[in-house]
Amino acid sequence: MQSLPDFDQLMHLAATDPQQFTLLRQRLIDQAITQASTAMQPRLRAQQSHIDRLINHANNPLHSNILLQQELQRQLQRFSQALQSHSPPQQAKILPFK
Repeated sequence: MQSLPDFDQLMHLAATDPQQFTLLRQRLIDQAITQASTAMQPRLRAQQSHIDRLINHANNPLHSNILLQQELQRQLQRFSQALQSHSPPQQAKILPFK
């Protein structure tokens, strides 16, 4: 797997050559998805497609970050609800003090 350049190099690349930055980003994402189990790859590709659509919808990098943060909050909330609905609350058994 290709190593990730440091933050300053990424920032410079994004500022000077956004197309190369995007290609590097896509290459790293594809490598990460390819290393996942074959069963998870379709879900990861679908999730990445959704992320890419959010980024493309944004007006600028700050807007992109806000949209992604909102999406992450929505997904965490759905995950929490799914966990709560699948595990019935356990009631504590109160024992008398002797």
